[in-house]
Amino acid sequence: MNNALTKTEFKFEGQTAVYHGKVRDVYTINDDLMVMVATDRISAFDVILPKGIPFKGQVLNQIAAKFLDDTKDICPNWKLATPDPQVTVGLKCEGFRVEMIIRGILTGSAWRDYQKGCREICGVKLPDGMRENERFPEPIITPTTKADEGHDLNISKEEIIAQGIVSAEDYAVMEDYTRKLFARGQEIAAKHGLILVDTKYEFGKRDGKVYLIDEIHTPDSSRYFYADGYEEKFAKGEPQKQLSKEFVRQWLIEHNFMNEPGQVMPEITDEYANSVSERYIELYEHITGEKFDRSTDQSNINARIENNVKAYLASVK
Repeated sequence: MNNALTKTEFKFEGQTAVYHGKVRDVYTINDDLMVMVATDRISAFDVILPKGIPFKGQVLNQIAAKFLDDTKDICPNWKLATPDPQVTVGLKCEGFRVEMIIRGILTGSAWRDYQKGCREICGVKLPDGMRENERFPEPIITPTTKADEGHDLNISKEEIIAQGIVSAEDYAVMEDYTRKLFARGQEIAAKHGLILVDTKYEFGKRDGKVYLIDEIHTPDSSRYFYADGYEEKFAKGEPQKQLSKEFVRQWLIEHNFMNEPGQVMPEITDEYANSVSERYIELYEHITGEKFDRSTDQSNINARIENNVKAYLASVK
């Protein structure tokens, strides 16, 4: 069993704030830069699982870094450098309290709601008679409010603007970027035999300009199907072969856990954690078309990250 990074407690020079999220720990430097550490924690149903997944943080960080670079012609983003396999350093932006979720196919939580009779998500009306894993006529945007704890809540574009969460002008920019980023992600996925099914983007503002922030097109923020066999499986009503975190959710559901009252988290064995790790690495290699280079210095991940980040921060003083 390889080591997994599940906790960080760094003290960097100029550090002015720290935020420990479900998966990422974010250190603010001089109120200007963000050091985002992708840990090996994994969450599902808004709860962090009790065991880390080896190499997951590296997979997430490197996929996000690659796609931030590959989409910077579409919109500005926060990334400056990746001084460690599990770290991205970038510009501090004032994040909008909304996640822009875009869906190309009816699946996952949207399908579960649809099965219960729901025909409208976030103000977007859905036609009757749709089937699981069916493509929407065109991708739909279903935003959620961004919660520090607990469940993110569905919200409509109209409610976001009416409540003053985001101005109409900024929302229009975010919506435009979301559609263009998703189209680019679909194009890249198609080249590698995958379908980008749905994903989420987060945006922030700096010096009056809207920036793409956080991660992009990773298995934690996105769902991918294999293109080969999609139509045949859909025609037969069979489950799609997919690369996303959904397989972890399904495993938890099979073990009677959806973070509902009275339910107990199933045991996460080393064997299962390693199998999840292999799935994450598989996604990395499929979506990037590159071999995953497992970081060899796993003996003390905290020390490695601390040394690499300190060296980078010293170089940009």
